[in-house]
Amino acid sequence: MKKKVLVVGGVAGGASAAARLRRLDENAEIVMFERDGHISFANCGLPYYIGETIQDRSKLMVQTPESMKARFNLDVRIHSEVTGIDVHGKTVTVNSKEKGVYEESYDYLILSPGAKPLKPPIPGIESRLIFTLRNIPDTDRIKSYVDQEGIRSAIVIGGGYIGVEMAENLRHRGLDVALVEAAPHILAPFDSEMTAFAEKELEDNGVRLLLGDGVQSFEEKDGGISVSLQSGKEVHADLVILAIGVAPDTAFLKESGIKLGTRGHIQVNESMQTNCDGVYAVGDAVEITDYVSGQPSAIPLAGPANKQGRIAADHISGLASTYKGTQGTAIIKIFGLTGASTGSNERTLVKLGIPYRTVYVHPSSHATYYPGAKPIALKLLFNDEGNILGAQAFGAEGVDKRIDVIATVLRLRGTVDDLAELELTYAPPFSSAKDPVNMVGYLAQNVLHGRTKVVTLKELDSFDPERQILLDVRTKAEYDQGHIEGALHIPVDELRMRSGELEQGKEIYAYCAVGMRGYIASRILKQKGFAVKNLTGGYRSYSMSQYRPKG
Repeated sequence: MKKKVLVVGGVAGGASAAARLRRLDENAEIVMFERDGHISFANCGLPYYIGETIQDRSKLMVQTPESMKARFNLDVRIHSEVTGIDVHGKTVTVNSKEKGVYEESYDYLILSPGAKPLKPPIPGIESRLIFTLRNIPDTDRIKSYVDQEGIRSAIVIGGGYIGVEMAENLRHRGLDVALVEAAPHILAPFDSEMTAFAEKELEDNGVRLLLGDGVQSFEEKDGGISVSLQSGKEVHADLVILAIGVAPDTAFLKESGIKLGTRGHIQVNESMQTNCDGVYAVGDAVEITDYVSGQPSAIPLAGPANKQGRIAADHISGLASTYKGTQGTAIIKIFGLTGASTGSNERTLVKLGIPYRTVYVHPSSHATYYPGAKPIALKLLFNDEGNILGAQAFGAEGVDKRIDVIATVLRLRGTVDDLAELELTYAPPFSSAKDPVNMVGYLAQNVLHGRTKVVTLKELDSFDPERQILLDVRTKAEYDQGHIEGALHIPVDELRMRSGELEQGKEIYAYCAVGMRGYIASRILKQKGFAVKNLTGGYRSYSMSQYRPKG
């Protein structure tokens, strides 16, 4: 029997669903509705077109209505907004620029309405000088304004991925840029001591950071726009980019009977089915299961949206594929720095009451004797059973492949033992014989098996000199360049002879530059009867955790 399938919305989820459906069923009638003129575009590339790293606008177009019609025989209706759904009569109401308002019937319906930028009711937020970035028309408006109006300065509101990418790309255009974030740190998927790497990179490249300070109001004046902050500060620029997050674009579903979550996301099962017969949903508008915690969540990423579209099409075609959750693997370029993460961060684990352990390593991207090696800061979160809960990394190179490897092991329900045992490619230009992934696995194994005890940066906050000794085991030159206040200095190579200088009744917190010498020191002292912990990540992690933007 011939199926009639309506797809509401294109881009990652909807376009993937429609194309997959056609590959599985040549006879199905497939109609795609898109409210603007672009059904499939590279939305992750939009900031780079504004920044002119990508100079050819046509490169952003993954598929056009004409190409989708020619290759997949789809009935693509652009400038056609679906405004309502009758799930009992199996029809949708369409408001078309060409045809006006009409109804269309369906056997199956795939919803991919996406998300829209948040615009809270802040005084002055409707100013013509405030822009949001979500689609091609938004991109064209911003780029045209920057190109033609002699823009010299911009304020970016929001320190998420889009906000940071816009700040970078506007700096590439030569603009003075300030980034305002209400939270204490940018890039929420990362923990605060890790975001310091990103914050320093932004400041080093001329982006002014105003953190922990929300917007109170906007006002057009002096030929530009002024932003009044809750601290009382005022920032002035030629334009504002509003990037404080997104909300599911599901208002048109509220009276449909389709179940929505507390924040308006469409609730679906593992086959991407809603509670209504024949209705599926995919992409940024759906509520998914967090792969690590098992809790309901919403993670707007292109990769998961593509997979969900494929699964919805499979299920309609009788294939038993399922979506097993989103782990939030993501990556960002910040000038010369790369940041990537997968799984849960500490804040999420604490909020959900999930026990975890933390270790840091600071290896090099490849063998240090081969020219050009760059440091990587890598953080791993795992539980007492060794199961991987999450990972984060920053560095100039090699970050992507390390997080991708850890993300793969996490997806396969692997453990820190698997990280230690992985056989990864090695040659001096590319890695070391002990890859950073192996190294963080070894460290986690040592912690779990009691070969070393670590003290984390959070635990260091409660350091008590009456009960503990802070021991710096680096060289004198390193110590003199900077150290943790109150630390006793004994280089690791002198520790066997000078261990008598340490008070036996106190617990020792040893640290070095990145953790390796601290581990060696802890092994020496433990076997001499001392209670000792090694500061995971060493002085490098500590010093970055103390970084504060100038503002």
